[in-house]
Amino acid sequence: MFTALRKIQKEKGVGPTDFEETVAQAFFDLENTNKDLQSELKDLFITSAVQVDISSNRKAVIIHVPYRLRKSFRKIHIRLVRELEKKFSGKDVVVIASRRIVRPPKKGSAVKRPRSRTLTSVHENILEDLVQPAEIVGKRCRYRLDGSKIMKVFLDPKTKNDTEYKLETFSGVYRKLCGKDVVFEYPMTESA
Repeated sequence: MFTALRKIQKEKGVGPTDFEETVAQAFFDLENTNKDLQSELKDLFITSAVQVDISSNRKAVIIHVPYRLRKSFRKIHIRLVRELEKKFSGKDVVVIASRRIVRPPKKGSAVKRPRSRTLTSVHENILEDLVQPAEIVGKRCRYRLDGSKIMKVFLDPKTKNDTEYKLETFSGVYRKLCGKDVVFEYPMTESA
């Protein structure tokens, strides 16, 4: 287990939980047994992992990776998620880059906040990470009469086979991370 602990790097002074150790062990096992992923997984690690209840019979595993490693994880995303879903049978696996939200600067302050650290930008990027490998082709925001707001996100129909079974998981994980209700759909194609 000692060598598997290098697959998870937490902030200083914080130890990994039992579930994070099992995810790190799964990464370590994949690196040692899977020849396809061995060279890509060699330098990659995670920062945290959480198990979330989506509905009464569905669970999801949210794996947070460092922001600087997100491109490396995207290259192997489909194969990695497929192998991790085999290891955690019955649970959907989602890989999300860790991002930080910075408060707006006080009035009169000379310090400027980067656009990538705003709440809106972080929530948009979490949404893009969440639906990986699909692409978002459209968004609609609907305001109901009771004042509630629901966002519809349209995904690329080309990746329907890879992501259709996870739509409920995407909604539940996004609600858990950002507190917003989202409905994922595929746009209707005209057959004429």
